[in-house]
Amino acid sequence: MNEETVIFSHELPATPWNPEKQDIEDAKIQVAMIGFCGCWGCHLSFLDMDEELLGLLEKVTITRSSFTDLKRIPHHCTIGFIEGGIANDENIEVLEHYRENCDILISVGACAVWGGTPAMRNVVPLEECFREAYIDSPTAVPGAKKTIPYHNDIPKITTKVMPCHEVVKMDYFIPGCPPDGQAIFKVLNDLVNGSEVDLPADVNRYD
Repeated sequence: MNEETVIFSHELPATPWNPEKQDIEDAKIQVAMIGFCGCWGCHLSFLDMDEELLGLLEKVTITRSSFTDLKRIPHHCTIGFIEGGIANDENIEVLEHYRENCDILISVGACAVWGGTPAMRNVVPLEECFREAYIDSPTAVPGAKKTIPYHNDIPKITTKVMPCHEVVKMDYFIPGCPPDGQAIFKVLNDLVNGSEVDLPADVNRYD
């Protein structure tokens, strides 16, 4: 660790690949997004940019996101938006992948910035959290064998939920639970146009 997402009807033909259009898309500023431990509400705030998002799409291409459902960044990106805190070893590995493949990395929302609600488990030993969730849970099926699930394919839970900057260097922070869509637009618009990032108090929020 360093200190410092269109469903086509099967009756419709697939759109043929257009190399000229692809060249245009590749020439735009590449933006990637991902969500870790959180509610994904910050991704919905991107949609709250409304028609202003359409204007930005003339300048940017959104590659990996919950809207495109790509699992990895397909190529190097200029800007990466990170939602959610870091709660397992897979989160750490993917965040480091984003740091290596994005020029600018931005923490979006309270969970990414501070750990958020998921970090409330940090004051309770991890063993007690597992017991409450799987052994002593009020939703446990009576008479069923109570076990804590384990498999090599299940990411290992970290002993605490961490904000992103405790794992890799983050360049900007957009607080809020979730942030206002206008706050995200302001940061992205500033970066796309080469301006200094400046979040006015009237769009910044800390709830």
